[in-house]
Amino acid sequence: MAGGFHKLLIANRGEVAVRIATACDAMGITPVFAVSAADARAPYTRDRETVLLGPARASESYLDMTRVVQAAVQTGCTALHPGWGFLAEQPRFAGLCEQHGVTFLGPPAHVMHLMGKKTPAKKAMGHAGLTLIPGSDGILANRDEAFAVAESVGYPVLLKAESGGGGRGMRIARSGDEVRQAFDDASAEARAAFGDDRVYLERLIEGGRHIELQLLADRYGNVVHLGERDCTVQRNHQKLIEESPAPVLDPAELSRTIAAAVHATAAIGYVGAGTMEFLLDQDGTLRFMEMNTRLQVEHCVSEMRSGVDLVQEQIRVAAGHPLSMTQDDITLTGHAIECRINAEDPNDSFRPAPGAITTWEIPRGEGVRVDTHVEAGYVVPPHYDSLLCKVITHADTREAACDKMIAALKELRCEGVPTTAPMHLEILNNLKFRSGDYDTRAIPGWPPTPSTHTKDGPSAA
Repeated sequence: MAGGFHKLLIANRGEVAVRIATACDAMGITPVFAVSAADARAPYTRDRETVLLGPARASESYLDMTRVVQAAVQTGCTALHPGWGFLAEQPRFAGLCEQHGVTFLGPPAHVMHLMGKKTPAKKAMGHAGLTLIPGSDGILANRDEAFAVAESVGYPVLLKAESGGGGRGMRIARSGDEVRQAFDDASAEARAAFGDDRVYLERLIEGGRHIELQLLADRYGNVVHLGERDCTVQRNHQKLIEESPAPVLDPAELSRTIAAAVHATAAIGYVGAGTMEFLLDQDGTLRFMEMNTRLQVEHCVSEMRSGVDLVQEQIRVAAGHPLSMTQDDITLTGHAIECRINAEDPNDSFRPAPGAITTWEIPRGEGVRVDTHVEAGYVVPPHYDSLLCKVITHADTREAACDKMIAALKELRCEGVPTTAPMHLEILNNLKFRSGDYDTRAIPGWPPTPSTHTKDGPSAA
């Protein structure tokens, strides 16, 4: 029981639940799966202790704070891992866990609250030395103030929800004529999605790249980083491919930003795993966007390069132990890349495809990792995110890691539902992706055009 806990409740589902359970097993901790009715017979719960939260609807199961905390208490769990999504970044939930004697694996509730609100987070990070995106000093009072700030910052601008995420509550304005309507639309969408209609404004940086830093901290002020990840390849603000190191980044700018990020993480009293997200502008400057106060889907990329098990470290620091390493102990080697494979049809506007998987075979081999909760016979439920697995490859160079990923995706067999693997193959074989000549405005290689394939030609059927 290296982590200090006997039993830990996994307040999540699917691939992330399996990932957390694997870490618990390695540390001699008994994991308990909190499940909805839709997941009660999922393969990963077989021969495991489970507790039923409620119906399939997330609002009555995985998002019901009272039910989740009650599940931890009644099963004798002294710790709870929220994974990502659902309640992972809810300071009220973190506080509720602590009130009932359950250790929440994440930063203190007040830190989560600070970083969950965009404008206070930006101010705190600016004071710590990180470069910000030009914009309003805080929440916009009304549409007229939005217009005044936009005129001073310069167009185009982006109106963003204070409590937003996933691209909701965001509107672009390219001229003064569009600002007031963009303010109204962003506010209305933010109110509907988050119950908070407050918005702020930033200069819209087009043609940038999405860069993030993996950080890890304990309660004694020790902070380390596991390098950067490039998450530029996205669709509707959802990441498709993540890799490390970033293929296009000035080493001096990265070093400066890492130093400021480590300082900022310690300054706010952060504890656990966290990720700072940045936009790399066309001038090569990394500008702070937000901090995700949880484990990221793409944490595996950093694990492959560093050899550090982030989930085990989360458990240790939550139990009051100091980090098991210093920055000098961490060596980042080679290149790692991750592809998220979903049960969606990329040829049909990425239509979600719930249903039964009749055949499931995953790639194996040196430098290949597959994180999944799926096996043949598994039924993809229609209620949640359709992620089936993450395929991660590691090699000495980016070129070799890409080639290894192509080979791995060709070995992946999924029958019964369509997947996004063909799209990933097109991207990986695309000349712009292989050269690093792309940004957030488009997915390199998708939709496919024959003239942009590498010498090997198209890889996907």
